[in-house]
Amino acid sequence: MSGFFITGTDTDVGKTIASTWALLHLNGHYWKPVQAGRSNGKSDTDIVKDLSGIAPNRFIKSTHDLTQPLSPHEAARIDKVKISLNDFKQPKTDKPLIVEGAGGVLVPLNDTDKMIDLMQHLGLPIILVARSTLGTINHTLLSLQALRAQNLPLAGVIMNGPPNSANQKAIENFGNVRILGILPHFSPLDKQTLLSTPPLVPLGNWMKPA
Repeated sequence: MSGFFITGTDTDVGKTIASTWALLHLNGHYWKPVQAGRSNGKSDTDIVKDLSGIAPNRFIKSTHDLTQPLSPHEAARIDKVKISLNDFKQPKTDKPLIVEGAGGVLVPLNDTDKMIDLMQHLGLPIILVARSTLGTINHTLLSLQALRAQNLPLAGVIMNGPPNSANQKAIENFGNVRILGILPHFSPLDKQTLLSTPPLVPLGNWMKPA
């Protein structure tokens, strides 16, 4: 069974919310290969567990769980941990696997490898999470350019934040990419509100080339 690697144009862009949304709609498994630090004492895996209500056996333990909320290469240096691409092996699952990256596309993992190299190593289609607000066009197009330069399969973009049709159209047009979903600021943020926001592209078409 295949799945998706969810990355972002930046840190705190909404990857964890987008991963939960995708996990719920695809009824899949979740894996955060590299966890760096905690938010209010919780890892991203903890947050996705709480929001989704999906059974604990659908969550795969992080390969590297680092203490500091920093770029993986710096968090690993502080923890005296060496990260290698060979540390990571795609788990075998009977449902779609949602893999959440750390930081943005080009964030370093170690002295030579970046998050984009981990994406290539795992070989899953990429979903890029982007803000809907001012500045997103430049950040999104640069991230798409980096992904395509590595010939990575691109499933599409999830936009996070207040709906902005102008930015959506610009990303679709200049990025030559489809928008899989638009995630507003959920209030409340819970399983029901995430499930009540449908994808723009039917789930069965996510695996098809964008």
